[in-house]
Amino acid sequence: MDRSPPAPDSGQLLGELLDSLLADFEYWFRRGLQLLELAPASLLPPSEQRRLATALSSALAELAAARALRQASPCPMALDMDAMAPWHQLMLRVWSLSSLLRQAGLVLAEAEPPSPPLPVQGADGTPGG
Repeated sequence: MDRSPPAPDSGQLLGELLDSLLADFEYWFRRGLQLLELAPASLLPPSEQRRLATALSSALAELAAARALRQASPCPMALDMDAMAPWHQLMLRVWSLSSLLRQAGLVLAEAEPPSPPLPVQGADGTPGG
């Protein structure tokens, strides 16, 4: 007798993957804003700091919109890679900033890892949306 838990359906799996991906992006964008507060002007000019802060804030708003659409959708959804490509580029900029700060000798407090996303409920109140 097979006692393994039932495999999630593809819609549930897609939702969990998307939730995890959006949580990772949010973590890095918030981390980027924290790192900008530590960046001296000699390392990153104020104009570049402002551009990066604006890009990070915009990306956080886009993530919130993507989450809202995901929760409002009655069926599983994914995000197009072309839509996520700018987020990947922005995440690389955050990683680069972190590297620059470490090379400059700044001690960076480790940020808390992203917490697992809360389960999304569907319109009928069941988990998995």
